[in-house]
Amino acid sequence: DGKYISPFHDIPLFASSKEDKGIPAKRPKTTGSEVLFNMVVEVPRWTNAKMEIATEEPLNPIKHDTKKGKLRYVANIFPHKGYIWNYGALPQTWEDPNHTDNVTGCCGDNDPIDVCEIGSKVRSSGEVVQVKVLGVLALVDEGETDWKIIAISVDDPEAQKIHGKDIDDVKKHKPGYLEATVDWFRSYKVPDGKPENHFAFNGQFKDKDFAVEIIKSTHEYWKALLHKKADAGSIKCTNVLVSGSPFCCSEEDARSIVQSAPVSVNGDSVSPEVDSWLFFPK
Repeated sequence: DGKYISPFHDIPLFASSKEDKGIPAKRPKTTGSEVLFNMVVEVPRWTNAKMEIATEEPLNPIKHDTKKGKLRYVANIFPHKGYIWNYGALPQTWEDPNHTDNVTGCCGDNDPIDVCEIGSKVRSSGEVVQVKVLGVLALVDEGETDWKIIAISVDDPEAQKIHGKDIDDVKKHKPGYLEATVDWFRSYKVPDGKPENHFAFNGQFKDKDFAVEIIKSTHEYWKALLHKKADAGSIKCTNVLVSGSPFCCSEEDARSIVQSAPVSVNGDSVSPEVDSWLFFPK
């Protein structure tokens, strides 16, 4: 509607068939017995640019991440090209860095929970997609818990066939995809000189029910964050729609925040290295 919002805080976690002033209805939208979630797409499939919700900036725009002053891209490690799913996050979730997960033994990574959407469409950065959850992978990234939710868009042609109660539906209808996902996350930082990542549960995927409980817990951590019951650190909690949050601002304030942002300029051309292919022994 032409209004500025935070993709981190103002988009409801639960997909709702009816909303009142942006607040989700008490009964979330479902498909059969499955609760649907809103996913914010950060990185379209097959692309390499590391786009992500900027948690430390007001209203949390989706931006190209940088490191040491350079734009970040993921490498193409055979047989993959860029991100192999539509990659993004569930809004209104937060992996609390001050909470030690009793499953992984590691603290949260201070970000919204990540989502790998495995549908057939290539989505756009910033798109909000209603997804159903199929399972979760427990990545331990540099000593931090970094859950990877596996989900599929409800409008995907195969969505009604894949239910994920025991994750075997994904193996049946998209053979090799889960194995490729583990391989991707294990190796994607190796070209940067870092060791391979590790996983809880020996890299085995947990089912939908387990994943939904993880999502619900990160939603509770986010609630605490937005109501000053948790240490926000460098996280910016400015929002427009979260009822009762002390960080809630007016539409006019949100517009001013966006208008005060630096003017867009043409950046450097993309290095040819971004499209190169790397081969590692398996």
